[in-house]
Amino acid sequence: MITPFHKKRIVLGITGSIAAYKAADLASKLAQNGAFVDVILTQAGARFVAPLTFQSVTGQPAYTEDDLWGAQGHIQHIGLAHKADLLVISPITANTIAKLAHGIADNLLTVTSLAARCPLIIAPAMDGGMFENPATQANLEILHQRGTTIIGPKEGHLASGLSGIGRMEEPSVILGHIRQALSQRGPLKGKKIVITAGKTFEPIDPVRGLTNRSSGKQGYALTQAALDLGAEVELISGPTNLATPLGAHRIKVQTAVEMRDEVIKALPGTSALIMAAAVADFRPSSTADHKVKKVDGLSAIQLEPNPDILNEVLVVKERIGFPLVSVGFAAESKDLLSNAQRKLEEKQLDLIVANDISAADAGFAVDTNRVTILDAGGGKEVLPLISKAEVAQFVLQRIVGLLGLSGGDQP
Repeated sequence: MITPFHKKRIVLGITGSIAAYKAADLASKLAQNGAFVDVILTQAGARFVAPLTFQSVTGQPAYTEDDLWGAQGHIQHIGLAHKADLLVISPITANTIAKLAHGIADNLLTVTSLAARCPLIIAPAMDGGMFENPATQANLEILHQRGTTIIGPKEGHLASGLSGIGRMEEPSVILGHIRQALSQRGPLKGKKIVITAGKTFEPIDPVRGLTNRSSGKQGYALTQAALDLGAEVELISGPTNLATPLGAHRIKVQTAVEMRDEVIKALPGTSALIMAAAVADFRPSSTADHKVKKVDGLSAIQLEPNPDILNEVLVVKERIGFPLVSVGFAAESKDLLSNAQRKLEEKQLDLIVANDISAADAGFAVDTNRVTILDAGGGKEVLPLISKAEVAQFVLQRIVGLLGLSGGDQP
């Protein structure tokens, strides 16, 4: 699977903080995701973690202060700076923040930073008093005004034994910001994509309700794939334990009616709608104000149909007349393709993704899926068993084509 990290060259700077040990994990994650990682350690940074550690996890040389004065020293920083797609300094100390803010270039990392023309991301790490010092705050504001992305720090236990704001953000969070930065020039830049995900929950009483087994994994994978292509994503999600992909605007809903209302509200300015949520077809006709007790008994639950969200989208689309690529999902346990084709035609969809939920390795609550994509022109694309992230990439690339877009820095 190709991600925004693929073949991107990232310069990762390491300064003198105890949090430098976390940078080894970050460097490893970047390399595992397909990036070329050039590590530069300051003299103090190299005292916390040896260059050999970074060479081992990235497969690339790790540069130190000695390289500034070596045979290639006079051009080393230029080569590193001009080849970089992104410069990340994690952790960055108050000292290096001050140097970057005021253009001081007295080591290989700061010289490279001054020569770089790519975006800059920094993750501060220092004692709480140092972070809150007006000088540090003023320097951070200077960098912010220049367009630097500043991640953290967060509050917690510090190396000094005190507690406060100064802990470096976790590598997984920093990785998400890097991913977002590398996706800014994708083919869906400036396009709004609305995605529904997860299950709906129709309450019977304040405790119980009608729901289904959907985990939301496919919808959240679609959200990440859209973000990777540069889209602005509005994620309308039913109940789930999944983390919101960084950069998405998540709207939490519970019932089908709430999801319908949010979808209709989100339609203006939307380029594509992906209905990946498993929406309940029926809801209880009435909801008890209090928990129904066993002793009271419950002979039956009267049901009524939920709104058909795609039908209502179609009505709005025809009334307003705006262009909208519509993608639906068909989760079936039998007659998969015939049911999917009927839904494709009835809802006037551009694409429908059909998957057999009776399979143990595909469908609900697993990380893989086996789908067939049908389109309004009669085309059929059968995908083998692959990850839901890969399914999402296939769907989003089809949307790029339907919108008539090309180019950009695609993952």
